[in-house]
Amino acid sequence: MPVVTFDQVSVAVETENSPQPKVLLDAVTLRLEEARVGIIGANGSGKSTLLRLVNGLIQPTNGRVTVDGDDTVRAVRKVRRNVGFVFTDPLSQLVMPTGREDVELSLRRSVKNGPERRRQAEAALDRLGLLHLADQSIYELSGGERQLMALAAVLAVDPAVLVLDEPSTLLDLRNRELLRRTLATLDQQIIMSTHDLDLALEMDRVLVIEAGRVAFDGAPAEAVAAYRSWCLQTLHPAGRDAQ
Repeated sequence: MPVVTFDQVSVAVETENSPQPKVLLDAVTLRLEEARVGIIGANGSGKSTLLRLVNGLIQPTNGRVTVDGDDTVRAVRKVRRNVGFVFTDPLSQLVMPTGREDVELSLRRSVKNGPERRRQAEAALDRLGLLHLADQSIYELSGGERQLMALAAVLAVDPAVLVLDEPSTLLDLRNRELLRRTLATLDQQIIMSTHDLDLALEMDRVLVIEAGRVAFDGAPAEAVAAYRSWCLQTLHPAGRDAQ
């Protein structure tokens, strides 16, 4: 498995209503080398910020992020060849009229020959059971099919690391199950944020992010239990104070 490291990483951004920068991530140090890493936490806790650091979509204000030793700022092109990113909303990622065209677009830089590019695109679509939908408009696809199309476009270039930002948020139960089964078959290291705690339980390691910090890092069942407990305490602060 690849190794992703965070060394005292902080991210802060300027805001209009405050003279002080807003801290999105605060002094995070991690070494991620498991095959499946889950990230859970409330909206706005810093999960997406942490994920976007992995392939250089954003840069740390302080500290350093590396993927197999490559700095995500200094070697961003190499990092992005090795790290694929799947966004929450596939329509923000699918830019071509059809899935086939989108997968071919992702291959254009690495595969110059047109027929070979088409062959590889079809192989990527077939791998996820999408070949029969290759020429359909992306707007005619279900949410789950769009998410899998976006995944196929990312996987076509065979990244070593697959980063997914809450990929099941917009999906119904059937399509969440389809996505879950697909992810289980992949060889890539997966680093994924999710609100689906059942999905988090299937990871090898789970981080709980709270207010820009790693509040818990450990076994999935223990991490989910800790997160559930904190959520309930937030709902019932009087009970928490009484403990």
